[in-house]
Formats: sequence, C-alpha cells, structure tokens
Amino acid sequence: MRSRPWRLVRTTAALSLATVALGGCEAQVYGAPPNPDGPQLTVVAPLGTAAPLPDQPPDQPSASFLGLADRERQATAAAADEGADITAAVLDRNTGELVTNGDVRTIAIASVVKLFIADDLLLQVAKGQTTLSPDDRKMLDVMLRSSDDSAAEVFWNRSGGSAIINRVVGRYGLTATRPPSNGRWFNTISTVTDLVRYYDKLLAGTGGLPGEQASIILSNLAASTPTAPDGMVPGGVYPQRFGIPEGLPGDPVAVKQGWMCCVGSDWMHLSTGVVGPDRRYVMAIASMQPTDAATARKTITDAVRAMFPDGRI
Repeated sequence: MRSRPWRLVRTTAALSLATVALGGCEAQVYGAPPNPDGPQLTVVAPLGTAAPLPDQPPDQPSASFLGLADRERQATAAAADEGADITAAVLDRNTGELVTNGDVRTIAIASVVKLFIADDLLLQVAKGQTTLSPDDRKMLDVMLRSSDDSAAEVFWNRSGGSAIINRVVGRYGLTATRPPSNGRWFNTISTVTDLVRYYDKLLAGTGGLPGEQASIILSNLAASTPTAPDGMVPGGVYPQRFGIPEGLPGDPVAVKQGWMCCVGSDWMHLSTGVVGPDRRYVMAIASMQPTDAATARKTITDAVRAMFPDGRI
C-alpha cells in the first residue's frame, strides 16, 4: 500500500503546558511545537501546462471516517466529563486524511519509545553494524510484545541512550519528538501526530528501515500479549488490552501501548498502532486522568469506542 500526502481534519481543543513528575524522575511536557502536523505536500503545475495525472486514483474515504471529526470531539468531551484529557489522531493511509481532536500537546510516551529503540537497533543490524544473538532476539521480541522494561534498558544503554531518539527523529522527520531531559527512555517526549507519522513511514519504508526489519517490529506488535511485566504495580503485571485493541475488536491490530503513574496526580495511558487487514489505518490516542488505573484504562477504551461505535474502522 502506498501512503498518500496527509490532509488534516482537526477539531478544536485547548492546548496545555505542564511539567510532570514520575517517581524520582521528571518528564517535561511542553506546549505546542511549530507546525505540529508536519509538512504538507503541494503540487503546482507550471504555467501553461496541465498537471500530470496521478498514477492511480485516490481511494474513497471509508464509511467510518464520515463524521469522525465530530465523534472525536464528542469522545473528547465525554472523557473531559470524567476528568480526562484526551489527545487523538487517526490516519487513513490510502486517502491521506488525518483526523485529530485538535489537541497537539506533547507527552512523555513511556513504553511506546520501545518502537524507536527497536527501530534504531534493527537498522544497525541491517547495516551490518551489530548482530543480535539468539538471546538478544528474544529480548527484542519480549520488549515489543510484552513491553519488557529490562530489555529496553539493555538496548537503550547499548545503543547510546538519548542518541537513539535523535537518530530516529532525523530519519523519520518527527517535528515534536525529543529525547528525555533526564536520560530515562520512558520520559521521551512526542505527540500523537508524530507517532502516527512514525508508523506511516515505517509501513511505507520511507523512514530508512528496510522492510525485512520493519516486519519484525510489526509482527511483534500484532502478537502483543494481554499483560506486561511491571514491577511498579501490585502483582507485577499490567493489562495491555486498553484503547485500540479493546475499542476495535472487529479489526486486526498491531499495537504498542504505554502507561505511566504518577504524572502529577494523573495516570497516563497511550495506545498506538496499525489497524486493518491491509494496514490501511494508523491511530494514536493518549489520556491523562487523575483516577485509578482501571478507570483510566476504561476511559481511553471508551473514547476509542465512541469514535468507532461499530467496533472497527
């Protein structure tokens, strides 16, 4: 599938500026960056000539995208009634239509940064700069499927820490993503639109990662486990089935989830991934809510269900 230039449809939401703390670490959450939706492509025909025909006609929007901007606004309002701040973006890669709820605030993306860690590592493998032992490959798989923190720590330190983020940002043209100010991988800063852009370029092969290595990431995300090891929560495991996988049960999904407590008084939940049998759609949604973990997970899932009431895109 060929990704098309984006066309932005955005609803209205308030911007926020905050500094948030996690345990003994601090995640800086900044205001809206310049041009957060990235560059837009404009084709101009020379005077006196006709514009060339596209090599294939654009696809028609899916029925689920009709009225999506309104449903995103309604979902955002419903979440706000529960005390949650929602930021969301959905991209139709066939038509290039990007629908957001207008909230472009930056967030600390927690375990979603494991995508960047894996991407950078696999590019090193593709270039012959490093090799993965059988144990390394197992760690990589469990980092992506089960969000294992110890694996992320190993690869983060091995590949240069924050330099990983700078390299990925440069290759993918991420305009609002930056390394963590304190060097801790989970405090990497980004936006839902940057995360959607990352997935889009990963799928299209325009971020520099060869298809063979990109398939390793995507196949692991498609095999995401129901729970993840998390030594910071009672029982040592955390449910990963919130947001996209629970809100879109009618579609195959490949997801990377993130969560963090306590960001100030809030739980942060972030659900990102690729949707559909042909990987036509990319979605990222984040929620900040001062409540317990189970309620916060339900809030972000309910928001996805409100956007797509049929349970699929």
